[in-house]
Amino acid sequence: MFKTIKNDLPASIVVFFVALPLCLGIALASGAPLFSGLIAGIVGGIVVGGLSGSKIGVSGPAAGLAAIVLTAIGTLGGYQNFLLAVVLGGIIQLIFGFLKAGIIGYYFPSSVIKGMLTGIGIIIILKQIPYFFGLDKNPEGDFAFLQLDGENTFTELLKSINALISGNFDKGATLIAFVALGILLLWSKVLSKKGKFFEVVQGPLVAVVVGIIFFVITKSNDTLALETSHLVSVPIPEDASSFFGQFSFPNFSAITNPEIWIVAFTIALVASLETLLCVEATDKLDPHKNVTPTNRELLAQGTGNIVSGMIGGLPITQVIVRSSANIQSGGRSKASAIIHGFFLLISVILIPRLLNMIPLSVLAAVLFIVGFKLAKPSLFKKMYNLGWKQSIPFFVTVLGIVFTDLLVGIGMGLAVGIVVILIKSYQNSHFLHIEDKSNGKHKIKMTLAEEVTFFNKGAILKELDSLPRDTYLELDVRKTRYLDNDIIEILDDFAFKAKERNIDIQLISERGVVENPDSFLEFFKLRPKSA
Repeated sequence: MFKTIKNDLPASIVVFFVALPLCLGIALASGAPLFSGLIAGIVGGIVVGGLSGSKIGVSGPAAGLAAIVLTAIGTLGGYQNFLLAVVLGGIIQLIFGFLKAGIIGYYFPSSVIKGMLTGIGIIIILKQIPYFFGLDKNPEGDFAFLQLDGENTFTELLKSINALISGNFDKGATLIAFVALGILLLWSKVLSKKGKFFEVVQGPLVAVVVGIIFFVITKSNDTLALETSHLVSVPIPEDASSFFGQFSFPNFSAITNPEIWIVAFTIALVASLETLLCVEATDKLDPHKNVTPTNRELLAQGTGNIVSGMIGGLPITQVIVRSSANIQSGGRSKASAIIHGFFLLISVILIPRLLNMIPLSVLAAVLFIVGFKLAKPSLFKKMYNLGWKQSIPFFVTVLGIVFTDLLVGIGMGLAVGIVVILIKSYQNSHFLHIEDKSNGKHKIKMTLAEEVTFFNKGAILKELDSLPRDTYLELDVRKTRYLDNDIIEILDDFAFKAKERNIDIQLISERGVVENPDSFLEFFKLRPKSA
């Protein structure tokens, strides 16, 4: 793991700066204590990072769970009752892992996964624009279309544009955001190719340091001074006792409450699904093409949620924003995720005041780069050129994520993907060609596909019913390895009708040739599940 430390250490710093505002923002969006988001980030980095089989995945509090958490805290009668649901949710995830439920992650089409990455990239860019100009009212990490502040993604964007036109934006936040963006672009396009120093010291770290310096030297400038609301906001304890007082513990006496079990199962299900989707996505982004063991990932996430819930943290999933930042920064092993967790822990204890000097607009610039790399314009052209079977699920997933939320968008893309599969299955069940008349009859050859299921009933039934009278049908099943019983029944019924329409049938199989078989059911019964 430490063989690649020269890659993982710089990457962990970038992930730390991306994770810090997201941990705090997701906690705020969830209606939970701010410190709970940091706990989840620390546990996601150190505990889950250590147990996970993913080399480049990063875990922490997830934006997709914010609405569930916000509702649950209110309905369960307090945060400590909710923490019990998090612990139980983690136990249920362990059960999922032991039952090998991780295989579900392999059944999401590539077009949907690419749509998920692109949709998240677009959302990151759109959501960070207000922060870039110091117009940040909605909590960082609220990635849903309908925002907690009553706006939606596009009305918030329009308000930002109007503020820019009228000049009612924060001049200091905007200036340092553009400076940070310039540093990031200069670093990635030019300086990173100039020597080892520029590879080890990452652009985001330089941008953050410049942002802190800018905050300090402009404090007394009426035009450029940054308001506290435009800075990172880490809770600052007065002493050790107040620091430890920020931890909360689950109320185990409420374990008989059925509502807690419902919330626990919901957390386990949604967190597991988001994790499996993220695992598939990060494996696709990984330039080294590592494959994450999904069942082990569920076990790691379950353990992480038990630990997080026991000490007052939010639910944890593997998250695409931090994972993609890790990949883009050159992370090679799980060390980068673990180290970022230690950075969160140490900085919260030792330098919370320094963290609270970081402008959110600088971190918005960092996230802009992450979002752009996820939603490159060239990808849209590439997916379009792949044809409608790939492009339609892709675009539906992108639009679904942008205009609803992550899981709804994925569900829409998956539903369209299934419809595409059904259409292609309908079309590809058989191959048909017509030969010249022989002995006064049309000779038609029908070759069945390798696997023919009940999805193909409509296409085959339509083809058989359309055969004209006085036809000689050559039915070739030599390549067919699986023939559904529904199809066999259709063929058996057709054999009866064929006699009335003067249609002769020649059945060609690996067992030989049969002329006008009396019963297809009896013929195929001799070879179950095979033609």
